Amino acid sequence: MTTGRQTDVIVLGAGIVGVSTALHLQERGRKVLLVDRSEPGAETSYGNAGLIERASVIPYAFPRSLATLLTFASNRSIAVRYRPVTLLRMAPWLARYWWHSAPGRLDQLGRAILPLIERCIDEHRHLTKAAGTEALMRGEGWIELYRTRRSFQDAARAAEELTSYNLAYDLLDEAALRAREPGLLPGIIAGAVHWRDPVTVSDPGAVTRAYAALFTTRGGQFLHADASALQHDGSGWRLPAGVETWQATEAVVALGPWSNDLCGRLGYRFPLAFKRGYHMHYATAEGAALCHPLCDVQAGFVLTSMTRGIRLTTGIELAARDAPSDSWQLDQAEHVARRIMPLGQRLDAEPWRGARPCLPDMLPIIGPATRHRGLWLAFGHAHHGFTLGPATGRLLAEMMTGQAPFCDPAPFAATRFAG
Repeated sequence: MTTGRQTDVIVLGAGIVGVSTALHLQERGRKVLLVDRSEPGAETSYGNAGLIERASVIPYAFPRSLATLLTFASNRSIAVRYRPVTLLRMAPWLARYWWHSAPGRLDQLGRAILPLIERCIDEHRHLTKAAGTEALMRGEGWIELYRTRRSFQDAARAAEELTSYNLAYDLLDEAALRAREPGLLPGIIAGAVHWRDPVTVSDPGAVTRAYAALFTTRGGQFLHADASALQHDGSGWRLPAGVETWQATEAVVALGPWSNDLCGRLGYRFPLAFKRGYHMHYATAEGAALCHPLCDVQAGFVLTSMTRGIRLTTGIELAARDAPSDSWQLDQAEHVARRIMPLGQRLDAEPWRGARPCLPDMLPIIGPATRHRGLWLAFGHAHHGFTLGPATGRLLAEMMTGQAPFCDPAPFAATRFAG
């Protein structure tokens, strides 16, 4: 026999965005049920490079350079790989992405998301001490690697153009880079930019799990359930979970790349696409410890030291969310990475694969749904889900509880898309 349970809010999705939203609502006096089909932090929030990217003040735009586009079009780039059939299906989305990436529009979009970027580290730190994740946080920043002197000079000019953002960075020639990363192999890297503001973590999945544990320690409820079973009954929301049915006046969709599955059933159509990525862990070779996360800009991958080993996280694969894995991109990235620094054996039986949920204007959706009272949305963070999870949670919780939001939420409104 099914029994009924009451709560104030049902948060669907226990990735970093959903967990952070649940915590912020809880801090503001709301009774919250957090729901996921698997464990907290087990999906996209697990498989990233662990960067809290304070220095990423310019959104990841569609390339405007013809040379870059031609390189990507060959489908031999390690940084961007695509499935031809998927690319054809994505053509309208890519056209919108290209349009929003024009310099003037990109500047406006960057200024819209800047308040979230500026708050990203502080909002993580707001949770870190209470959650016990201080030991997983590292404040050494991260380093972009450039293999030619020309690309390094271009990067130096680009960094200088960000002076107004007051970001801390160092330009490193090969000798200075080797002083900071003694394990690098010689003769490959011409120069690097060391961005010193970002914080990195040695296990993003563990951080998300710890935030979720903090939520339950403070009295929150976490359950395994199928988010697609959410029902609107006119006065609120119902979700069957085992032998119980939970009822709430409000619900939050924070399902990352699966958000459209539920939103579509409720009558919304958001232009959500996916930039897939892979990772693999490697043993640390003797005498080759990694001191900072390293990004090979040309090949688009990141190497970073994690609790399990050195994690290599690939760039972008344009493919359907659930299409079978293709190891080519990871294999090629590994080949390049082994020329940069010694890597030991692979530690994972199979590469991990995830999908970054992306919207064509490079901004997430954060705020109320347009057709259902009490339905709230928080997804589409692309490359910055882990970075912006806690800041998103705060902003949404402020909106839901009638507090003055710490930044203007209008740029993130669902109304910007014909839903």
